[in-house]
Amino acid sequence: MDATAIDWTPGARAVLAAASELFYAHGLHAVGVEAVAERAGVTKKTLYDRFGSKERLVTEYLAARDRRWRHLVAERLDAAGPSAAEQLDALFTAAREWARAEGFNGCAMLNAHAELGAGEHPAREVVAGQKRWTLELFRGIAERSGAPRPEQLARALLLLHEGAVVSHGVGVVDDAFEAARLAALALLPGTP
Repeated sequence: MDATAIDWTPGARAVLAAASELFYAHGLHAVGVEAVAERAGVTKKTLYDRFGSKERLVTEYLAARDRRWRHLVAERLDAAGPSAAEQLDALFTAAREWARAEGFNGCAMLNAHAELGAGEHPAREVVAGQKRWTLELFRGIAERSGAPRPEQLARALLLLHEGAVVSHGVGVVDDAFEAARLAALALLPGTP
């Protein structure tokens, strides 16, 4: 990501809010900077003065969404009990809550990954970073559970989570997060 700090003026915040709404609803490629500037009530010059490029704006959009997701998860994990089952339950419950409030078009990270393709783009690291962070959460839960192969369990939990994210976005499984939560809890040692 560009190391240049963004001057978070009201115009910059309006641009990010507009970009977040439009990119998530319509996709990264379908939304031009003109539409973002118009929605934000600023000029294209203001957009470019603050973000430098659409590439940087896309990266900031995903980074802001990631920060909100991590904050929600941290709150739910802090409020949950310390056991692996309680932590796992809290994580899947947070994902369900997020998806219902924020996820009408599926996972913004996965959507962006599909649109960005295999090329170089700084937003790819934001996407991968979020998924690595989520795997680390599951790794901690797996280790806390006393599972004989915590790495294998962590990967299985991540796959259940990501499957629920995709299934929710596509609408294939009714209450995909609840189904994934129950399946994940069943993988923990000592749970029926």
